[in-house]
This record gives sequence, C-alpha cells and structure tokens, in this order.
Amino acid sequence: MAREQWNTRTGFILAAVGSAIGLGNIWRFPYITYENGGGAFFIPYLFAMLSAGIPFMIMEFGLGHKLRKAAPGVFEQLGISLNTRLQWLGWFQVMIAAVIGIYYVAIIGWSISFLGLSFTQNWGSDTNEFFFTQFLQLGEHSPSQLGDLLLHIAIPMLIAWSITFFAVYTGVKGGIEKANKLLMPLLLIMVLFLISQTAFLPGAQDGLNYLFQPDFNQLFSGKVWSAAYGQIFFTLSVGFAIMFAYSSYLPTKSDINNNAMITVFINCGFSILAGILIFSVLGHMANEQAQPITNVISSGVGLAFVTIPEAITHLPIPYILGPLFFFTLVVAGLSSHISIMEAVISAIIDKSSYPRKKVATLICGLGFALSLLFATNGGILLLDLVDYFINNIALLFSCLVEVILIAWFIKASSIRHYANQLSDFSVGRWMELCLRYISPALLLIILIRNLFNTLTQGYGEYDLSEQLFLGWGLIIVMLIIAIIINICSKPFNQSSSIKNEKK
Repeated sequence: MAREQWNTRTGFILAAVGSAIGLGNIWRFPYITYENGGGAFFIPYLFAMLSAGIPFMIMEFGLGHKLRKAAPGVFEQLGISLNTRLQWLGWFQVMIAAVIGIYYVAIIGWSISFLGLSFTQNWGSDTNEFFFTQFLQLGEHSPSQLGDLLLHIAIPMLIAWSITFFAVYTGVKGGIEKANKLLMPLLLIMVLFLISQTAFLPGAQDGLNYLFQPDFNQLFSGKVWSAAYGQIFFTLSVGFAIMFAYSSYLPTKSDINNNAMITVFINCGFSILAGILIFSVLGHMANEQAQPITNVISSGVGLAFVTIPEAITHLPIPYILGPLFFFTLVVAGLSSHISIMEAVISAIIDKSSYPRKKVATLICGLGFALSLLFATNGGILLLDLVDYFINNIALLFSCLVEVILIAWFIKASSIRHYANQLSDFSVGRWMELCLRYISPALLLIILIRNLFNTLTQGYGEYDLSEQLFLGWGLIIVMLIIAIIINICSKPFNQSSSIKNEKK
C-alpha cells in the first residue's frame, strides 16, 4: 500500500509547527521565562534550541523520512542494525502520545467552554472561585475519587474530539494538511492582533519589563539551564512519536535541514510572541488594580483560566478580545491534538495495515471514552498527576534512550549525511557533538533531578498510593505493554536500514 504524502512543503511545515505550538507555548513559556531570569533566560533557551532542539528535529525528520515508518517501525528498523529488537521504544513513545492526547483534550474542552463564557463574562469577579468551585466543581475529590461526570466539560471535549477525528479520518492530504493550513495562519493572525490591542495599554510596558528584564545572576544556576532544556523538549513534540510520523509522509526529495530549522524557529518565535501577549495583559491588569505585577501572576492552569479571565475584564472591548483570546487557545490546542492522535494512528496503521478510517474511528472513539475521566469533579487532579509523571519522567526517559541509542550506537553521522544529501545547506559535526554529548548530559541531569525529587518528596499533596498507582504504575504498565508487543509481534517491513546510504 502506497504511503500518503504531503501535498506541499508548506503543508508539512505548518503541520509540524501546529504540533509544536500548543497551549504550553501560551501559558508555560512566559512563566518559565519570568521565573528563570527574565531576559537572561533567553541565553540558555537559545543555546538549548541550537544544541538540542534543532539537532533533535533534524534527527527525527531524517529518520522518519528515510525509513517511512511511524515510531515503532523506525526503532524496529534501527534494531536490525544492532541485531536486536527496539520496537518497544517506539510503542512506549506511542503510548506517551496516547496518554497525552487523552488528557490534553480536557484542557481544550475547558478552552471551548471559556470561549462561550467570554461573550458574557459570567465568571464574575472571583475567577479563582469560579474556575475551581463552580466550573470544575472540585470539592473534596481526588485523583482516585473522581465524582460525577460534568456535561459542561464533556460536551466541549466531544466537540474537540470530533474536529480531531475529522482531520485524522480524512488523512494527511485531505484532513491534517488542510486543517493546519487554516489553523496556523489563523493562530498567528489572532496573536498578532491581540498584541496590537494590548501591548500599548497602560501598564503593559511594566509587564514586559518583568518578563524581559535580565537577571544575569541566574545564568550560573543549574536550575535555569535545566528549565531551558526542559522547555525545548516539552514544546517541540520530540521524543513521543509525532515527528517520526509526520516526516514519514514527506516526498522523496525533501529539504530535511531547512524544514527542521524553520519548524524550530517558528515555534520558539511564537513562544516569545505569546510571552509579549500574556505579560502585556498582566501588566495592564496590575496597573488597573494598583498592585505589583507579582500579585497577579500565576502559572499553569491558573494563568489561562483564572488570571486571564480576570484580566479580560480590564481590557478595552472585552467582549471581543475575550472570545478572541480563548479562540486562540482552542486553535493552539486542536493543532497539537491532531498531531498527537496522528502519531498513534499512523503507528497502528503501519503495524496492522488496517484502513485509516477504521483505525481513526476506533482510536478516537476509545480516546473519547477514556478522556471522560477528566470531565469529572476530580478530573483536574487526575490530569495534574498523570501529566507530571508523563512529561517529567516518561517523556524525558524516552528522549534520553532515543538520543543515546541513535547518537552512540546507530551513529548520528549517518543521519547527518542523509539529511545533508537532501538539503539546500549542510549541517556540520556540531549536530553530532550535540546529540552525543550535550543533549544526553542535560537530559540525564534533568531526569535524575526529577526522579530524586519525586522519590524523596513525592508530587504535590497526593496520597502515596495515588502516586504509585496513577503515576509510577502507569509508566510501568506502559513499559510492560511495549515490551510484550516487542516480544510477541512480527517485525515490520525490513526493506530499509539507516546504515544503508543508497538512495
């Protein structure tokens, strides 16, 4: 069966950018920057982008393009060169994507709900109480005691799943490429328009100063450098099967190096734009309330669904800018969710040879059913716990194993030569040095730090049993399933090998 291909290079880049740009760019990057030295944070962030982001992206684009497989097939083929079977790593990455896709859609559902609320601003004056008590109806629930299903969250989640389903059901050309050609330009236009309306408001400059004012003393902190590398891996969608899947649909003659660099630069540039938008709004909010900006800053969910709704009431034409802001969140979330589910679906199609429409229907239907766990009273607590262990343990472990395996045993030089043959410009040996030494070292440091903190201090105030079962237990089960598939399944088509340099 012939493999689908992108219609245009622009379509592929927009799809890859759509995967990389998500809700994390809008709420996570600005706060991480502020918390880690402001303007000085851009030095380690830029270094992380050059030493980890671009090399990783070239590596995954090159492997996906050459081997024409989703993640499990890629690692199966790589294992042939080492006389071992590495399919388990690909399936582990696919399961990471699947778990993220199942809970990530809940945040998109919240964004859709707040999009509707923003027309009337029915969240009132106490947005914190509204979000946690009235909207999420959190109460005394926990990750293991979820409570009732909340239809005002479940129905928006169904809408999000329906859009994702349509994109992956109709395929690369008919659905994913067309969706991203619409969503990505729309997202950029909306963000630029919002910046034009907020950057010149009273107090906005104070917010930007808080974001960009450099604290160069922070450059000597290992925590800051870890945060920079963590943000790069978090936001670029590397290490959990997406970029392998997308690049496997590239035409035979494709500029790997250019595509990778454009994707990384656009993603990182959008993060900076998001920072300008968010801190302009927060600076104006602080000015209106006559209090320090530190009193109105919060991270994560609190920024998107507590602080920003309150800030919207202080903006001019709030009944226009409010809906536009939350529509921006919805678009950013959907573009990422489509790519996440495509990584899962493409892997199953490669392995089973079942028709795309059948696989898309099964996976999206099952995904929606499981995601209803996050549309309950305790859904946000379950999301918080699962997200921590997936992003801070499982994903970093996946990236570390991948880069060590490829850079040290498969040899990064073969991937670099392959990418250079297809590209308008060549990348030098710096790529190999970054993949062999810098990226593994930083990943190992970050992972060890996360493991030590989690094992000694736990995460949050969750019960130990919940952390063992829903955190560590989930990761262990994913690994066991991946290994069982690796042992029991037949190998993929072995017609390609990364060490075979013939075109």
